[in-house]
Amino acid sequence: MKLSFLKSGFWISFFLIIIASWVYIYNMSVSMGLDLLGKNIMSMNMKSMDMSSIATFTMLLPMWSIMMVAMMLPAMIPTFITYQDLIKSYEGSWKGWIGILIGYIFIWIFFSLNISILQTFLQKWQFLNNQGILKSNWITVFLLIAVGSFQFTQIKNYCHRVCASPFIYFMKKWRSGFIGGIKMGLGLGFFCVVCCWGFMSLAFIMGYMNFIWMGLITFIVILEKIPEIGKLIKKPLGILILLIAIYFILNNL
Repeated sequence: MKLSFLKSGFWISFFLIIIASWVYIYNMSVSMGLDLLGKNIMSMNMKSMDMSSIATFTMLLPMWSIMMVAMMLPAMIPTFITYQDLIKSYEGSWKGWIGILIGYIFIWIFFSLNISILQTFLQKWQFLNNQGILKSNWITVFLLIAVGSFQFTQIKNYCHRVCASPFIYFMKKWRSGFIGGIKMGLGLGFFCVVCCWGFMSLAFIMGYMNFIWMGLITFIVILEKIPEIGKLIKKPLGILILLIAIYFILNNL
């Protein structure tokens, strides 16, 4: 009974972190006067809010960090279920479960640090409009081609296999205890960042406070984590992104 209660407590806390993260991002969006697409919905009589003027590094880092937690933790549910099974049959522990969670979140916070720095410089150099979207269609095309092409690379394939097959990763990289869990979480987070960086970078095309984009990318990442589905949609997603790039090119000829 005590173990069952402990297990339920961990999972409840896990889902509360996800829910709280989405609520935080939503409240931030509302406070900025934005709609679900990240567009300003303030009264025409009021001065339109310039996102670039308020999106400082100190605001972007926590925003990106919490957004990554909201978007990426749902995709980790199969991984944590796999580790939970190893608690029963191998050397896993709930301390290790927490360690994996901490290590995984740390890597995505590190990613958030870097993308926040990038966005700060893009704003300083005036490459972004007031919604945080790239002004240059040709830079947009370059980014789309990079993200679309990456879907066909061996790096994507390797990282995707790790993300979609956590059991194999645990068997090859097994570490016991809390510290061991952190190390495995760091590894899983690293492969996950390499696998999904392209989807996250599309924020500079869709708008970084675009709720529809965030929900869609979260759904796509979850689908990619399912082995049977991920293999089927990985390359078609790349083709779709490349077709969007061609659309931008034709519109700018």
